[in-house]
Amino acid sequence: MVLVEEFLEILERPTIGAVFVEILVFLGPVWIAFLVGITVGWIWKPKWAAWKNCKFDFSVPSSPSASVPSTSKPVGFQSSEAPTPSFASYADAGSEIEQFDSGPSRLNALPISDEDLYHLWHLVERKDGGPTWKHVMDHSTPNMSYQAWQRHPDVTGPPQYCSRTVYEDATPELLRDFFWDDEFRVKWDDMLVHAETIEECPTTGTMVVHWVRKFPFFCSDREYIFARRIWESGRSYYCVTQGVPCPTIPRKDKPRRVDLYYSSWFIQAVESREGNGQLTACEVLLFHHEDMGIPWEIAKFGVRQGMWGAVRKIERGLRSYQKSRASNAKISHCALMAQVNTKIDPEYLKSTDGNEESLGTEIQVLPAKREGSINIPKLLIIGGALVVACTLDQGIIPKTFLFNVAKRFGNIGKKASPRP
Repeated sequence: MVLVEEFLEILERPTIGAVFVEILVFLGPVWIAFLVGITVGWIWKPKWAAWKNCKFDFSVPSSPSASVPSTSKPVGFQSSEAPTPSFASYADAGSEIEQFDSGPSRLNALPISDEDLYHLWHLVERKDGGPTWKHVMDHSTPNMSYQAWQRHPDVTGPPQYCSRTVYEDATPELLRDFFWDDEFRVKWDDMLVHAETIEECPTTGTMVVHWVRKFPFFCSDREYIFARRIWESGRSYYCVTQGVPCPTIPRKDKPRRVDLYYSSWFIQAVESREGNGQLTACEVLLFHHEDMGIPWEIAKFGVRQGMWGAVRKIERGLRSYQKSRASNAKISHCALMAQVNTKIDPEYLKSTDGNEESLGTEIQVLPAKREGSINIPKLLIIGGALVVACTLDQGIIPKTFLFNVAKRFGNIGKKASPRP
């Protein structure tokens, strides 16, 4: 009962700030022991922990039959559609695409079609009719500005992310090649441990790619098999990347395959922040969602915590790539394939939408924080809930005591944040 009495004394502090400081000091040794126990236990785990391929993977099963939401055509190697008269496939002048005899096999059917282009165009124009985008981040550096939004379409699909990044002193062609260049990506992306092109089409530039990405120690690595293709509209580029089935690569327990994957860009030249009227900056709109097999609330929290760090790492990789290209370094095969794309009239996509009633998608501005309000970090709440759950299950703290604590916290919350 000594522990209970001391905890109740903490709740008698005059201010809520003092209460939380005392609680952090009170629970500090518990958290340190918990983290040390996890680290030591993982390093010195016994051999039976991996008996019969049993893995400690704290994730939910990914859906093998999932398809990209809001896409009217199922993704896969079904059949190739007839070309649209307004499109023309071509390679940039001066680029020499290597022969495909000794490299990846040729694609017999295109896994990405014009309908996937239309879907990306509707996302860019905010005409997909989806839920409201909620503003979650706004950061900048001297050479880059970044904004991000998030939405959750329904209870059966993962959260979706949209971001707008403007890079100073960059061209759309440079960004196009940079995002496609897997050979250079492994130099700056320490999470990418394997990248291989399985199939490709020398006419449209469509590629089927196999990736393996490294995840934190408590999760197994993730495997991605996706197709990608580029359309050019003037000096703007629609780059579609989405997961596809691939029977030639068998599914394994480790790395774990991600079936639902969508990551597509719209790239265009924009005016520099210097306001000189010159289109010396480049805007990249990214639309991304995937089912990594991790509970979505945990995934959302992790993404928000690591988002800005990942964006800055991409920017450092871009500047390194920019210097490499300026030094006349040899262009990789993946970058050459990015220059093989499908040309489209800028007015064509608008004309295809003329007879359809496309619902607009709203964008919600991040509300300003109210002065005097107290924002408790989610990690503290989640961690406290775990500690309470564990102690309650073991009977360390009486249930009546927990109810008393909850009542006191409720009273403190009412005093700290009174209703308007």
